[in-house]
Amino acid sequence: MRAVWCGFALGVMVLQQQAALPSATAWGMLIAMAIAGVSVAVWPCEKARVYFGASALMFAAVCIGFGYAAWRAELRLAAGLPHAWEGRDIDVTGYIDGLPSVDENGVRFLFHVDTVAAPIPHFPRTLQLSWIARDAPPPALPPGSRWRLPVRLKRPHGNANPGVRDAEAAWLERDVRATGYVSAPIRAMRLAGDAHSVGVTIDRWRAALRARIDTVLADAPHRGIVVALAVGAQDAVSADDWKAMRDTGTSHLIAISGLHIGLVAGFAAWMVGGVWRRSGFVGRNWALRVPAQKVAAPGGAAFAAVYAALAGFNVPAQRTLWMLTVVALAFASGRTVPASVVLAWALGLVLLIDPWAVLSAGFWLSFCAVAAILFALSGPSHRVVPNETIEHESVVRRFVRRSLRVWANHLREGSRVQFAVTIALAPLTVWWFAQIPLVGPLANVFAVPWMSLLVTPAVLVGTALPAPLDAFAFDVAHALLRALMPVLQWLAAPKWALWFLPRPGIGALACAALGVAWCLAPRGWPLRPAGALACLPLLLPPPAGPPPGTFRLTALDIGQGSSILVETAHHTLLFDAGPGAESTHAGERIVVPFLQAHGVTTLDALVISHSDSDHSGGASAVFDNIDVRQLLASLPGTHALWSRAIAVGADRVRCAAGQHWQWDGVDFAMLWPDPGPLRGSPNDQCCVLRVSIAAPNGAPALAALLAADIEAPVERTLRGRDPAALRAQVLLVPHHGSHTSSTEPFLDSVGPLIAVFQVGYRNRFHHPHPGVFARYEARHIELARSDDDGAVTVEAAGTTLSLDRYRDTQRRYWMGQ
Repeated sequence: MRAVWCGFALGVMVLQQQAALPSATAWGMLIAMAIAGVSVAVWPCEKARVYFGASALMFAAVCIGFGYAAWRAELRLAAGLPHAWEGRDIDVTGYIDGLPSVDENGVRFLFHVDTVAAPIPHFPRTLQLSWIARDAPPPALPPGSRWRLPVRLKRPHGNANPGVRDAEAAWLERDVRATGYVSAPIRAMRLAGDAHSVGVTIDRWRAALRARIDTVLADAPHRGIVVALAVGAQDAVSADDWKAMRDTGTSHLIAISGLHIGLVAGFAAWMVGGVWRRSGFVGRNWALRVPAQKVAAPGGAAFAAVYAALAGFNVPAQRTLWMLTVVALAFASGRTVPASVVLAWALGLVLLIDPWAVLSAGFWLSFCAVAAILFALSGPSHRVVPNETIEHESVVRRFVRRSLRVWANHLREGSRVQFAVTIALAPLTVWWFAQIPLVGPLANVFAVPWMSLLVTPAVLVGTALPAPLDAFAFDVAHALLRALMPVLQWLAAPKWALWFLPRPGIGALACAALGVAWCLAPRGWPLRPAGALACLPLLLPPPAGPPPGTFRLTALDIGQGSSILVETAHHTLLFDAGPGAESTHAGERIVVPFLQAHGVTTLDALVISHSDSDHSGGASAVFDNIDVRQLLASLPGTHALWSRAIAVGADRVRCAAGQHWQWDGVDFAMLWPDPGPLRGSPNDQCCVLRVSIAAPNGAPALAALLAADIEAPVERTLRGRDPAALRAQVLLVPHHGSHTSSTEPFLDSVGPLIAVFQVGYRNRFHHPHPGVFARYEARHIELARSDDDGAVTVEAAGTTLSLDRYRDTQRRYWMGQ
């Protein structure tokens, strides 16, 4: 069964890397290969089964896993919002699904649609909606409550950038096929008769439990962690708590993890077994009919199922639940199942339920951690030397000596487990988060037992006790957190505590996985420490920049806003940082993760073109996470970013026409604004940067013009001064393609071959303006749009330009669907 489930999982993983779902011809070939594999595996010839049976069976399992995942994907993608209905008001009737997430901007929630007023075939059944707090706060939205809502929707569209989480894949996993907001709250109506189902009942329990915790802890600083441990909802965890636990490698303790569910199951099994054994006191003698052990195991699994339900059935909870279920069934039937088979069953069952789980970090971290522990402990264990009898030794001394020996063995085995998890998860942490918490092993040594043996039991006691008795348990849990968090914040404070590494390639990751397996091999395996050498590719410096005399420009897909990374051989410049906390948090969600995954830990210059938040809002996140040597900006003197630059020791320079410098054979020239006090609107003050290289053999220089949000008056001024200075083959379109920019004379002066529009999908400004876009098309310019193409990379070398569209080169079958 191990080979079958592993083959099935491999097939699912391969499908999730495909750019398109199988065609009819591919389906026929897939079915034929699966049948051929099964036929070889069951072939009556004994010799054929011995030599080819296992391989053929695994091959068939790969084909079945691939086909199963493709079938599930086709079913899920069959429902979708037609393009014609995007942005139009639609009345839908249904119920609140899951726990709503509340913040200062309003409420976000899932809505299960029962009926839709418009005649739309295959309308999505699950919507992700926002109820924005405008004139009045949104009403209470308890799980299962039925509503008629006027909504305005769009198809699920996420930002597409290298090294950044794929939101479209996450929506597909949750079966969210449209997103939007309540467009007319005054017309929203709660309906009589709430929805009823097992899932809704569980969500009501979770909501009631969360309300109890909110009542007890109110504005307590670590209330969000208590809520997360009780019901699995992490939206209330504060930014400071997240940062401290992420930087110390203990963020896994915030979730209801497999460790917590295992502790609950063990305690429940002990209680059930104890009650069963003592049933004779009430005249039942159940233990004489069925052994207590065979009742305790299913009892523990049942309690684990309840706790996993409170967690929302995340992947680690599912994995633990299925492992406990398989063990309980095997134990009840009198069978012994190897641990690897138990893990393989859990792997297969998780992917049967959710084939898209392989796209999440939690899946890999959870299964690889357990696999590493099982593999590391698979060899011969340390033999416990029996306690020799010492003549005339006192009873107390004998007891102390034996206790110390037992605790030493526990400490040794615990250290092996911690070592195995740390080593095994390091490559995955680099792959998913581009970092390794160097203080993680030390932090986990005391954080894991503190959270698992003290905080989590206190939270569980609070969930089991009725009000007002639960208040004491929740207060104890919060007091324990108040003692832990300062220690974690102290450990995370040094800059060296977090080691940032560029995201590795598949080859480096596979090599590191082999090295981890070598290091964790059982005792007796030759040269186990040498396995660490296979992890060295993870530590290689980031990919080299473009060759000297060339430059690479990457326009990120950050929605409605702007952020462009310019790289030369040994220098990096970030032009604008996208929106910040006041809007979409793009600086924190996209810009910083992209830079870290790209291996950029230091910016030689951060250019903030002007004060509009869609260009400057993300700069705070950049200052928090990336070393910035110089801030070059067109901002008022009182702007907070000048103070941030002083705090981090960055040079501060105001953008001014005439500034010029050269990096690695690449020229940088600032064309606007004029020196002196800033005048006019922020768009009139924009930094305009020209990046150029001298082409060989007297050919025209290759250049890129980063025009920020300049408008027609500035365009006229720049043309009037020196039209030749505007000449550029690559143009970052001014003001996102607004009708106030990109005038005909300006485009004639620039003469671009490539034009890049940084715009948000169906943005409220309707950028780019149709007339302006047509103006570019009429000139036969190669056009790229971040809303259609994702991140766009242009490389200038010699006399050639190369253009890379992320949604083309890294396409997946769900993109744009």
